Amino acid sequence: MLRPFATLACTGLLLLVAGTSTAQSQLPPEPEADSLQEQPRPLEAFVASYEVHNNGRALGNATMQAVPLEGARWRVDLNLKGGGLMRLTGLNLQQSTLFDNIGNQYRPLSQALVKRVFLSNRKTIGTYDWNARSARWTGDVKKTRQRPVPLQPGDMSGLLINLAVIRDAQPGKTLQYRFVDDGRVRDHVYQVAPQTEVVQVGELSYDAMRVERVQQAGAAPASEQTVIWVAAGVPTPIRILQREDGHDTTDLRLTEYH
Repeated sequence: MLRPFATLACTGLLLLVAGTSTAQSQLPPEPEADSLQEQPRPLEAFVASYEVHNNGRALGNATMQAVPLEGARWRVDLNLKGGGLMRLTGLNLQQSTLFDNIGNQYRPLSQALVKRVFLSNRKTIGTYDWNARSARWTGDVKKTRQRPVPLQPGDMSGLLINLAVIRDAQPGKTLQYRFVDDGRVRDHVYQVAPQTEVVQVGELSYDAMRVERVQQAGAAPASEQTVIWVAAGVPTPIRILQREDGHDTTDLRLTEYH
C-alpha cells in the first residue's frame, strides 16, 4: 500500500555580530563550533521527474515540484501515475501542500490528497489553522482521524518533511520533525549517515547522504523503513525508498530535474 511520503530540506538565519575595535590590534576570536557547521540550504523552485519501482520492477512515473507563489507562499506537489502493472490497477496519486516559507521555516496552510486505485477513489482536504492552533481533515477520512489535531510550532505535512530533510541534512546529524498529516500525529526522527555514498540513478551517479528514519517505540511498526538520499546542490531527493518487512514497496528514483 502506498503511504503519503513522510519523508525532504529547511534553513535558519545566522546573525554575525561584530565587536567594537580597540586602539590595539587584536586577533579575531575563535569561531564557535556551531558557526563551523554548514548552514541549512535555502528552498529552491524545481520540477523533478522520477521512475517508480516496486521490489526492483518499474511501475510508473512520478513528478515532484516546489512552486513559489505570491509573497512567502509556496506549494509542493507529488503526482504519481501508474504504468505497466500500476496502470492495470488504475493507481493514480496526487498530493499537494500549500505553505509559508518564512526565514526558511516551512509552515503548512492546507493539504490535499487524491488517490485512485482501480474502482475506488479517495479525496481528503486538510486545513492548518495557526490562529486556532488546530488542524482538521475532511473528505474520505476515517472517523478516528476527523477530530481536530492540536498544532505546535514546527509541525509539517509529509511532503514538507521531505523538503526539510533536504534543507537540514548534514553528515552525522540527527533530524527531528513532527508529522501532522491526514489526521495523524507522529514524531519523525532521521539519522544522516556520517559518510556520503555513491548513488547510481540511470546513467548518472551522485555523491549523496543517506538519511534513514529511525523507528520510535509505538510510532510505527518496526517492519516499516524510509530512506532518503540527498545530494549537495540538488534541490530534490535523489531517491526515496519505502520498505516493509524487508521488501521494497515504493522506490522513487530521480531521472531529471530543473
